[in-house]
Amino acid sequence: MLRIFASIRQSLLSENKTVKYLKYAIGEFILVVLGILVALQINNWNEGRKQLEERQELIENLKTDFEISLELLETELSEACLS
Repeated sequence: MLRIFASIRQSLLSENKTVKYLKYAIGEFILVVLGILVALQINNWNEGRKQLEERQELIENLKTDFEISLELLETELSEACLS
């Protein structure tokens, strides 16, 4: 792929077609920028997904802790009432 771009670049420069070369260079630059933007968007999406999973795990852990604490409290209250 890089050889194709290199050969196009060389042929345009050797034929003194500066305007065409500049158009080609601008097009290549735009493709690179678009590629970088797509990669950043995918990375942001993936990070958001990871944070959501961590949040859900934390919520589940809190729920479990609250349930255990409630059971302990109910046990202690029932023992206190029996005494």
